[in-house]
Amino acid sequence: MSAGGCLCGAVRYELRGASTSVTYCHCAMCRRWHGHVGAYAAVDRADLVLVEARGLKWYASSPTVRRGFCVECGSSLFFDEAGDAKIGFCAGTRDEPTGLRSKAHIFVASKGDYYAMADDGLLRLDAGP
Repeated sequence: MSAGGCLCGAVRYELRGASTSVTYCHCAMCRRWHGHVGAYAAVDRADLVLVEARGLKWYASSPTVRRGFCVECGSSLFFDEAGDAKIGFCAGTRDEPTGLRSKAHIFVASKGDYYAMADDGLLRLDAGP
């Protein structure tokens, strides 16, 4: 089991199962949401348990996706796509040691013009998976 949460503690969660490796999303929506590239891993829905949710709010960023954040400190926390068996969490919100590994970059074709991508050997997709 591992845990994580927002900056102020108004949202805390436990992960009670194995998570995926981290995917870095370079799309314009994730860059606006995070202030830079989005870094997500995911777990089966039943394996994400909210321990403290007083600050949790959801924003519908599209007809099928909602994003969870802390209304008190503004931390980006979750990515929830309708119909997906897993729910994404922002990798940087997980308590250390995370044990997370990187797997891929997605939406590389729409990455920001203000940064270069180093050749890190990860899979790169111009669009989503």
